[in-house]
Amino acid sequence: MPENSSLESMLRAASPARTAADATPSAASLLARDRIMRTDPPRRRRRTIAIGWASGLALVTASAIVAAFVMMPQTTARAGAALSSSAPSPTVASVVEEASADLSASAGPTEPKRFVRTASWNFSVNAGTGELRVFTQLSTISWEADGSGHVVIVNSPEQDPADAEWYSQSQVPTAGTTEEFPMLPGEFLTPLTDPPGESSAAMRAALEALQMPRDASAFEVVTAITTLFGQWTLTNAQHGALLSILEEAGDVEVVPVTNDRLGRPVTGLRVLSPDGAVSDVLFVSGDTGRIVGLERNVVTGDELLPAGAIMGYQLWDLEGLVG
Repeated sequence: MPENSSLESMLRAASPARTAADATPSAASLLARDRIMRTDPPRRRRRTIAIGWASGLALVTASAIVAAFVMMPQTTARAGAALSSSAPSPTVASVVEEASADLSASAGPTEPKRFVRTASWNFSVNAGTGELRVFTQLSTISWEADGSGHVVIVNSPEQDPADAEWYSQSQVPTAGTTEEFPMLPGEFLTPLTDPPGESSAAMRAALEALQMPRDASAFEVVTAITTLFGQWTLTNAQHGALLSILEEAGDVEVVPVTNDRLGRPVTGLRVLSPDGAVSDVLFVSGDTGRIVGLERNVVTGDELLPAGAIMGYQLWDLEGLVG
């Protein structure tokens, strides 16, 4: 989302113990992160952690609601894993075509809404002590054309990061620690105050208004889509147009995702960052054809972030799934 210092300051004020956005992780924090992402049993020996972030890892997800970093262990088949050689390999074109048919047949919003609900899996780090805790989060934002609005964030109780199974299987909270932030007129900043149109050209213009280059790579398309989904809930026709734009960008591959963390059947469309350090996987619903989530995976691992670690996970279209 374009910079919104007022919203960011309110969000950070609500969780003063969490690490500032530009803070350097302490050694204790780095070790704790490593514990979260490991899938093998914890080792008792100490080891040195290399503090080296690839440039792609510095790219942040577009939602301004989640102020914490997002990482979780790999307990299911990776979204970026290779397709089984015994299974037919679907093409991007076939996924988009099937999604288009599903979108035409399924119900969806009749018009774009200035309303977004996002479920995410997160962790927070105490900047003073380096203590790390994990939690799930449900965020809701509603806003008006004048930039006023309201943000509600519900966090689950924080847990020890050693409990990787809890973290990967935990439910989206509907009750718990709740933080609310009213936004006065002008405090929610976006170039898209009016609802975008449904045509492919209109959706491309919306993405370009959110800083997508005209000759965008597939990764840049997904980045702009994620930004857009942090501001608007879109119609089925708009989702179809976005999938077509992504297909036209090229360099997209289908990955064998079968269900998201809410149990919905999905197909993954994977794109690589320009430096190859991370990949983003858009989840396309097998029921509705809508884009319902995004997962970020580490591709180029190091001592801090092993290849295959999931460092970002958020889900949309939560109606009927969470309270």
